[in-house]
Amino acid sequence: MTTSKSKPIVVQPPQKPTKRSQVKVSASRLIVTWVILVLGQLGLVARLVYLQVLQGPVLREKARQQQLFPLQALIGRRPIVDRSGNVLAMDEPDFTLFAHPYLFNQSGDQVAAQLAPILNRPAADLVKLFQTAESGIPVAYELSQAESDKIKGLQLDGLELTQQWQRDYPQQALTSELIGYVGTEHQGQAGLEYSQNNLLEPSMRSGQLSQDFFGDALPDLAPPALLKTDDLSLKLTLDIRLQRVAREALRKQLQEFKALRGTVMVMDVRDGALEAFVSEPAYDPAQYYKADPALFKNWAVSDLYEPGSTFKPINVAIALETGSVKANNIFTDQGRIFVGGWPIQNNDFDGAGGNGPLSVTQILEKSSNVGMVHIMQQVKPALYYDWLKRLGIGEMVNTDLPFETPGQFKPKSQFVEYPIEPATTAFGQGFSVTPIQMAQLHAVIANGGKLVTPHIVQGLIDPSGELVKQAPTPKPKSVFSPATAQTVQRMMGSVVQNGTGKAAQIPGYRLGGKTGTAQKAAAGGGYSSARITSFVALFPLENPRYVVLAVVDEPQGGNAFGSTVAAPVVKSVIESLIAIAGISPSHPQELEKAKTASPQP
Repeated sequence: MTTSKSKPIVVQPPQKPTKRSQVKVSASRLIVTWVILVLGQLGLVARLVYLQVLQGPVLREKARQQQLFPLQALIGRRPIVDRSGNVLAMDEPDFTLFAHPYLFNQSGDQVAAQLAPILNRPAADLVKLFQTAESGIPVAYELSQAESDKIKGLQLDGLELTQQWQRDYPQQALTSELIGYVGTEHQGQAGLEYSQNNLLEPSMRSGQLSQDFFGDALPDLAPPALLKTDDLSLKLTLDIRLQRVAREALRKQLQEFKALRGTVMVMDVRDGALEAFVSEPAYDPAQYYKADPALFKNWAVSDLYEPGSTFKPINVAIALETGSVKANNIFTDQGRIFVGGWPIQNNDFDGAGGNGPLSVTQILEKSSNVGMVHIMQQVKPALYYDWLKRLGIGEMVNTDLPFETPGQFKPKSQFVEYPIEPATTAFGQGFSVTPIQMAQLHAVIANGGKLVTPHIVQGLIDPSGELVKQAPTPKPKSVFSPATAQTVQRMMGSVVQNGTGKAAQIPGYRLGGKTGTAQKAAAGGGYSSARITSFVALFPLENPRYVVLAVVDEPQGGNAFGSTVAAPVVKSVIESLIAIAGISPSHPQELEKAKTASPQP
């Protein structure tokens, strides 16, 4: 048997790659890498084209919205100041803090620990707040500039401060009926904030500015005019010292007589500038939302009343100016008469009866209704009506305060045809005016016969106090002759010295005045038992510069008259006016007598 040998298995060692094969592999890898890089670059280019070209406008607008803020947020409303520069209203920066936790560069605990002492809040509360959302969390409102600066100084990512303006009223309710308030849109809603909005809004509030990470303005988009900061203020004719005295005096009488409301005003008769103008009740303009909306209208400008006996000097001036009556004429006061079948009597007729023969001055001193009817019956009704219209009865005075109401007056045909109409008008009833119009009418007597426009705005001033833009006011209109005005002034002086105005006497000084106590018109016609009392004064009598008017609505009590309710208010205001304006006494000897008569401590 034959055996065959198996062939041994020979294992060939691996062959080393040739240089050519190595070059092929390296080239392949290079190509793949190059293709990947090219594709990546093409992807980046495509992405850039997409972002820059296709999405460019959208993204650009988003960036602008994040980087820009309205110029209005940087420039607030102009301040309002009184005649001496005392601030009555001004804008203060107001900040709101938002948190965006997803942008925090520190832990929420660390951020909260740094914010807590600035916000005066427990850090634990802030940590919980940061966990409520990833972005846009309101953290604090109404932060001051100092608090905002402290937060910016922390240099923490994820915090955002937005600025608004808060209107501040340092005098609170002292000037609310004049200044008014701004609403949630930071626009004036009442008072001068409303009527003078065009002067209170800075000339440049439109446009936008860039801001940095911390919300501070950058100059790149700032208009060149912005470098000249709007630092103008709205200056008033008001004297805050006199305003305070007037309000205190009025409030005292309102409380004592439990009256519904009241007003007192001081007007410079030369040009109609109001140096004090108080209406009660008032409100705090910083908290206007807590006030009765009825208070947002100054009732002394917007509400009508029948002036009563304070209108008698105006009627006397008409009678004298038309030549229908002489100052030395005598009229018989029977105490009660009938006109067109209607009874007219004096307020004190039931107790005193008639006064007999009276001069024109004595008729004013005693405030005789019957005497005034006799005087005005000497004036033809049509002529009488025309003079009343010339004085603006039934019209507005066009003051710079808002919401003014025109007076109410009968048609001429009715006034001429019915004798009772001029008869009731003779003692200030049967028509309506606003209190501010009564001050205007008595200024005509005080300044020598010119009708001036009551106003409280002087204009815009710069930081040095120079008037750069004066508020326009109508030119005075001549109504009465100086001789007529001076005659009525002397008669009103006699009313204070010898008549119903004695309560307003001030030792060493002379003033003219007239009381008024009128029944209020009832809603359904006729008159109610409610009264409206008033007193008007011209001061100083020798050369009147001021009209001071006080009106108190519905005082209670049997002793509630113009002489007891309103005259003391006017007296208090004039006494302060003497000190503020430095008015010297015309009768200094009376001051010495008063000192001697007063008990020594």
